[in-house]
Amino acid sequence: MEDILIIDGYNIIHAWPELAGLMDKEPEHARDKLIDILAEYRVLRNCRIIVVFDAHLVKGGLGGRETRNGVEVIYSQEGETADSVIERLVSMYIKEGRVAVATSDWSQQSFIFGKGAARMPARELVEEVTRLTAEKKEKLQEMVHSNDQRLGTRLNDDIKAVLEKIRRQK
Repeated sequence: MEDILIIDGYNIIHAWPELAGLMDKEPEHARDKLIDILAEYRVLRNCRIIVVFDAHLVKGGLGGRETRNGVEVIYSQEGETADSVIERLVSMYIKEGRVAVATSDWSQQSFIFGKGAARMPARELVEEVTRLTAEKKEKLQEMVHSNDQRLGTRLNDDIKAVLEKIRRQK
């Protein structure tokens, strides 16, 4: 069974300093950046990610659903909060396996616990994403250094000294 992580999009954006600053000026860019971050996190964690954005105040908003880089993105419709969408998703998916919800919204957390899902506070998600991303970069660096196939890295010091002597004689 696949783990499912449902994310309260704006709640996470406001808990992430870098994204919160963007949200004030360019909300669409903040959403896009969060989705990009979550796409990488999805691969590192090997889980299904659904991020829900509130659009209940958008006049005539029909809501919507799309998949971007493996992340399922849901926009609530006019008059429908992200909380109600998240509650519906938890109720629907809890039967299928392990479900967690990333939010710092207290009322959401009560509902989540009541349904048997796990919760992940926004701060914890930010910390985990940051940690896993740093670990991935470190592993990539180790791979680059351990797979260094340049001739100079494969020669012993005696041979390097002989070659250097020949090079200087030219």
